[in-house]
Amino acid sequence: MKKFEIPAHYSSSIIAKIKDKRKNDDPRKKDYSPSVLDFGKVKFFIARHFGFCFGVEHAIEIAYKTVEENGGKRIFLLSEMIHNPAVNADLISRGVKFLMDTKGNQIVDWSDLTKDDIVMIPAFGTTIEIENHLKEIGIDPYRYNTTCPFVEKVWSRAKVIGDKGATVIIHGKFKHEETRATFSHSSENSPSIIIKDIEEAKVLGEMILNEKESIKFYETFKGRFSKNFDFKKHFKCAGVVNQTTMLATETQEIADYFKEVMKQKFGEEHLSGHFIDSRDTLCYATNDNQNATYELMETDADLAIVVGGYNSSNTTHLVELLQDKFPTYFINSDENISGTHIDYFDINRKQTVVKEGFLPDKKEVKIILTSGASCPDSLVDAVIMRLLENFEDVKSIKEVLGKI
Repeated sequence: MKKFEIPAHYSSSIIAKIKDKRKNDDPRKKDYSPSVLDFGKVKFFIARHFGFCFGVEHAIEIAYKTVEENGGKRIFLLSEMIHNPAVNADLISRGVKFLMDTKGNQIVDWSDLTKDDIVMIPAFGTTIEIENHLKEIGIDPYRYNTTCPFVEKVWSRAKVIGDKGATVIIHGKFKHEETRATFSHSSENSPSIIIKDIEEAKVLGEMILNEKESIKFYETFKGRFSKNFDFKKHFKCAGVVNQTTMLATETQEIADYFKEVMKQKFGEEHLSGHFIDSRDTLCYATNDNQNATYELMETDADLAIVVGGYNSSNTTHLVELLQDKFPTYFINSDENISGTHIDYFDINRKQTVVKEGFLPDKKEVKIILTSGASCPDSLVDAVIMRLLENFEDVKSIKEVLGKI
């Protein structure tokens, strides 16, 4: 796999050694069990896979080279390049400005741009409408394009489904930049609709099977289906793709469900003409991170800490998994920890929460630690060091790393 040039301040000493060791011992990635750092009074269970993925490293390399090579020019990002506050803040400190927020609300008006400005497309990709806006201004939207190759792969898969005369069902979060981009590209080739979860899939399926009033389709899914969508015409054949950071198990459940719906409606002998059984479009890193998280859940840890941006979809799904078994704390960085006080994001209440005494009073505390695909390993290093401050007479980093 290609090696990208990543700024030195995102690299780590602790995590880098762990990852190098695991890569050498398990090059085919068959072992998803966690690495263990035993400091005596505290033991860390480190996920087998986490941190910067291929798409994020690809985007970061392009972004920093763009800044370095274009001194004196105005440089813009359509919105956050990736969902990590530390990375985006660093780019802003280097003079990069955002044109929109993550929901697509305009910060800088299109009329303020000139053909001499540089605009970078974020890792999530963008819509065809925005690409055309940039072209009209005289800006090439593809010159500084950091779109993840795995997102582009989803677009290609959606086109294959559309070319076969099928409707594309997109499993994703409608307001997420990636899903908006995928919907835009998919809608160019075929009728498309976005559903957020298995519950919405079942509502739609019951309409297709005439178990619910199909007339309510347009109200229920308002704003999430393509132009001129015809319910009676466009559900004779369908296929499923996803936002690359969704839960793999739910995407598979949704695909299996719609396959069964089409089987019931048209008969098993005609299924191939009514359901396009495409392979899962989840990216490899999301899949690896989720599998590694399932292995973390097999440990007897006392708590879990997940590091990443609070608006990061892939990171949020790791939290969802872990919180079913452990007290789980979702933080941006080590700055959220002060002694036994932790300031974390509660994904259920969608707000930050302060917790005193989050570390149990035990002879040996066991902590799960992982991060999202857009989180620098240097932040995970810092979290380990901050947590160690709570324990006296622990083994040194050198001694512990020497035993892995």
